[in-house]
Amino acid sequence: MSWTLSFDPRALDLDTIHGFLTTSYWSPGIPRETVARAIAGSLCVGAYRAGRQIGFARVVSDRATFAYLADVFVLEEAQGQGIGRAMVRALMEHHELQGLRRWFLATLDAHGVYEALGWQPVAHPERLLEITVPDIYRR
Repeated sequence: MSWTLSFDPRALDLDTIHGFLTTSYWSPGIPRETVARAIAGSLCVGAYRAGRQIGFARVVSDRATFAYLADVFVLEEAQGQGIGRAMVRALMEHHELQGLRRWFLATLDAHGVYEALGWQPVAHPERLLEITVPDIYRR
């Protein structure tokens, strides 16, 4: 069965996106309103089959120097078809994201998807710092 990608924000299905993210390992319990705000502040791509959303990815960027790839997922029924890789590639090739100095992402278990697209472990992790509040959506 075929699928398509779209950057049209009107095509995004907030119920599907929130439904997945609220049960993901990286954003358990995330409020729907937070997902909506994240989408509004990002460049998003959706994957669709027969008009139904089956995948999602977004980039947070200043569109000049930096991009952070986030919330990449493909619904279980559609995994293993190259959809995740296609969404990431489409974002990386998007005309608004060309010439950036640095891209980042965080993943627990999808290293192979990203490495096939040229992503590598951080060269100097000792230079990076973070503030993490892992239970923020459960408060």
